[in-house]
Amino acid sequence: MEDCVFCRIAAEEISSYKVYEDDKIKAFLDILPISPGHTIVIPKEHAADVEDLTDEALCAMTIAMKKIGKAMMEGLGVKGYSIFLDNKDAANQHVAHAHFHVVPRKEGDGLGRWPQGGYEEGEAEDTLKKLTAKL
Repeated sequence: MEDCVFCRIAAEEISSYKVYEDDKIKAFLDILPISPGHTIVIPKEHAADVEDLTDEALCAMTIAMKKIGKAMMEGLGVKGYSIFLDNKDAANQHVAHAHFHVVPRKEGDGLGRWPQGGYEEGEAEDTLKKLTAKL
């Protein structure tokens, strides 16, 4: 897609700090990192969101994230990393091209955990029924 910034990065029309590349995916440093080494992993073929990804592309991305995470721990001396994806506008997806973030983490880095809640009486059962009916 001509107007997709990540497609343009994949095609090398826009330069990036390439971390990893194979025939299916490309990974590069985020220009607005949460921490040094924050890497974006994208499929080379355009897919607007996770539902548009082929299973093959998703598997390739997962394998790359594992390699990148290991390299972060060994190369950057961090003790762990977070992997996340914002899928669709409601989840804060800013670029309409499926992508994962791999973020190096250190103890005490201030990023903390996601806010957690609970279920009201009967809500877990109701939610489970709605989800499993569509699987």
